[in-house]
Amino acid sequence: MAPSTAQPPAPAETPIETPAGSEHTLREPGWDVLVWNDPITLMSYVVLVFRRLFGYDFDTATRLMLQVHHEGKAVVATQPREQAEVSVSRLHGFGLQATMGRG
Repeated sequence: MAPSTAQPPAPAETPIETPAGSEHTLREPGWDVLVWNDPITLMSYVVLVFRRLFGYDFDTATRLMLQVHHEGKAVVATQPREQAEVSVSRLHGFGLQATMGRG
């Protein structure tokens, strides 16, 4: 038998279809940034810090400050881990007691 010099047929190109809605984005669960009550810090100062760090309006910042005051703590933000760590550090820089926990 003689060697064949014919090229094998090229495979037909078929477009690959991705089913709609089949992709799932995996997101890291949020981390809660908690601010704890202390008997020293002025309430007006806490409102100022919440407005400056998180961009809350006056009413939201006041509501969160009152929650800290009456309940002893409040979740002031839920963020990805690295961002929550930065927020806790910045709150410490303003003299507030803050921690983070799983949301």
